[in-house]
Amino acid sequence: MDFGLVLQTDPPASRVISLMKRAERNGFTHGWTFDSAVLWQEPFVVYSQILANTTTLKVGPMVTNPGTRTWEVTASTFATLNDMFGNRTVCGIGRGDSAMRVAGRKPNTLARLGEAIEVIRDLAEGREADVDGQRLRLPWVRDGRLPVWMAAYGPKALALTGQKADGFILQLADPFLTEWMVKAVRDAAAETGRDPESVTICVAAPAYVGDDLAHAREQCRWFGGMVGNHVADLVARYGEHSGMVPDALTEYIKGRQGYDYSHHGRAGNPSTDFVPDEIVDRFCLLGPPEAHIEKLRALRDLGVDQFAVYDMHDAQETTIDAYGAEIIPALGD
Repeated sequence: MDFGLVLQTDPPASRVISLMKRAERNGFTHGWTFDSAVLWQEPFVVYSQILANTTTLKVGPMVTNPGTRTWEVTASTFATLNDMFGNRTVCGIGRGDSAMRVAGRKPNTLARLGEAIEVIRDLAEGREADVDGQRLRLPWVRDGRLPVWMAAYGPKALALTGQKADGFILQLADPFLTEWMVKAVRDAAAETGRDPESVTICVAAPAYVGDDLAHAREQCRWFGGMVGNHVADLVARYGEHSGMVPDALTEYIKGRQGYDYSHHGRAGNPSTDFVPDEIVDRFCLLGPPEAHIEKLRALRDLGVDQFAVYDMHDAQETTIDAYGAEIIPALGD
C-alpha cells in the first residue's frame, strides 16, 4: 500500500512545502492538495516548489475539475511539470465542489468530466485531441505520462471512473462503503473491456494518531460535512432510499442545514455539527497506531492501493511522523 499526504495550500507556501518534504522522508509516495482558487493559493505554482524540494514524491490535485481552467491549459501545466521533474504528477479530477460553487458556478456534468479526462490525458501525453471543435496537440511534449484519477461517489460517476479513469479516488475510509464502491468501479471497467485491476484505488480520509478519541473526533468532524455535500447531491438526484446509493451513506445527512465554504476542510467547521461520532469513526482513521494499522489492512484487503491522509488538524507533524515510524512500515508486511 502506498501513502499520500493531502493538504490545503494555505499561505505560507513554505509550510506546505516543508510538510511535503517531511512526508517524503517518512515514506509517503504522493503529495496531494485541494484545488480551489478562491479559497486557497494556486496549487500548481506550489507543486513546482514541492517537486524541486523532493526527490521521488509525486504530486497532484485532490481534486481539480474541468471548469476552472481550459483543458489545454490544465494539460500543458501538468506536462510542463513532468518535463521539468520527470513524470511525477497525477491528475486527480472530479465534477468540482468548492472551486465551482464558491465562484457561483454549478459542478460540471459527468459527460463533460468524461470528455475532459480523455482530452487532458491525451494532450499531456503528447497526443492530438479535440478541444471545443479544434484539433490540438502540444508539440513539445516528449515521453509524457499523466495518470488521471477520478473522484466519485454516485453510481453513474463510479461507472464513468471504471470506464475511463486510471484511478479511483474515494474520499472516505469506511470499509463497507469502500467495498461497495470499488466493486462498482471494477465491474464498470470489466464491462468496458478494461482490466479491472488496472484501475488504481485510492482512499482518502483524515487520520489522527492518539489516545484522546474525543479530541480526535472534533479535529476531524469537518470531513463528514465535506462528504455530506456530495451525499446531498446524490440524495437530490436519486432520492433518500432509491437503492442506487447505500443507506449507510445517506442516513447521516438528515440534520444537514446548508454549508459554509469559508470553513471548508477545516477543524471546527460550524457547518458540521450534524455529523455524529459514528460517522467520524467510520469515515476517518482515529486512535493509536494499532487502530490505524488494523483498518488499513482491512482496506488493503478490499483492493485499496493507496491511503491518502487528510492532514488538516492540530497534529500535522505528529501524524506524519507516526505514520512514518509505525504505520507505513507495518503495511509493508
